[in-house]
Amino acid sequence: MRTVVVLEGDQTGQELLEEALRVLAPDVIGVRLELPRFDLSLENRRATDNRVVYEAAAAIREHGYGLKAATITPEQAGDVGSPNRILREEIGGKVIVRTGRRIPGVVPLGGVHSPISVVRMAVGDAYGAKEWREGEGEDEVALRTERIERRICRAVAEFSFRQAERMGASVFGGPKYTVSPIYEGMLKEEMDAAAERHPEIPYEPQLIDATFALLVSSSGAPMVIPALNRDGDILSDLVLPLFGSIAGSESLLVAFDDDYVPDALMAEAAHGTAPALEGKDVANPMAMILAGAALLSHAEDEPLQQAGRAIREACLEAVAEGVRTADLGGHHGTTAFTDDVIRRTKTKLEVWASL
Repeated sequence: MRTVVVLEGDQTGQELLEEALRVLAPDVIGVRLELPRFDLSLENRRATDNRVVYEAAAAIREHGYGLKAATITPEQAGDVGSPNRILREEIGGKVIVRTGRRIPGVVPLGGVHSPISVVRMAVGDAYGAKEWREGEGEDEVALRTERIERRICRAVAEFSFRQAERMGASVFGGPKYTVSPIYEGMLKEEMDAAAERHPEIPYEPQLIDATFALLVSSSGAPMVIPALNRDGDILSDLVLPLFGSIAGSESLLVAFDDDYVPDALMAEAAHGTAPALEGKDVANPMAMILAGAALLSHAEDEPLQQAGRAIREACLEAVAEGVRTADLGGHHGTTAFTDDVIRRTKTKLEVWASL
């Protein structure tokens, strides 16, 4: 890994991307990365009729890594739509991973203490389903036809167990296969098969409704939760706020080779463009910085893996020692927070090199 494709965005999302790129500078991580840029701002997507999105996706497929800023998705029909949908399809992304983790000084809810990763389908299920209505008046009915694919189910299951191995976590949860043995049961079958391939990983399958209920009463141990597309989308929106803030959460889109080994990853923050904070130097850059760190952590090069670890630790240590933006009850600005993370990252890497 020596190239990270940079996908520029909108409003505060773009500002925070620039902060994350400062942390990836060669004088910080000790490795020079090529950072080709693609302007995915709403203005340029409209000007190019989304051509720039397809070009960015092709570059990520070629180089294997992408870092994306938050972008605006226009609501009106006939506009350029969501760039994320195009990126998922063109990159061949099968899995979306969102990890919630405790932020020092931020009180979590319930028994949540250790990291929780939600591994969900990136395509299919309720999203993209065929929908239609029949009848009139009170007799009118709405219908839809959803589909999932075994290869997507297998990717979710296999990545979940590999993620659990990296985290020292258990694989927990699953679909409502008792009510839907044919449709949702396909994911459960692949989870069971993955458990047989990874017998060293603790495996505790639960129905999705029980998963929601047990999350807030868990022992606090780290866990990875495989999920259908819609279930995982909703679950992520619950899990991340359980940690008191989504500031410490990044999102990964993962594509795989034929052996279900990741061959393309796109990282971004879990938050949006925050237009009210644009230009004020008050937004929290931690999630974008952690997105960059997540890419480095998945690289094959050990120096980059170490840099990813150093950045992640530097972020959390900074917050623990009172270097916080306003959303975490602090008084540091966006730039000042990044400056402190850069200083800590450099120090860590220098110390590790001497050892």
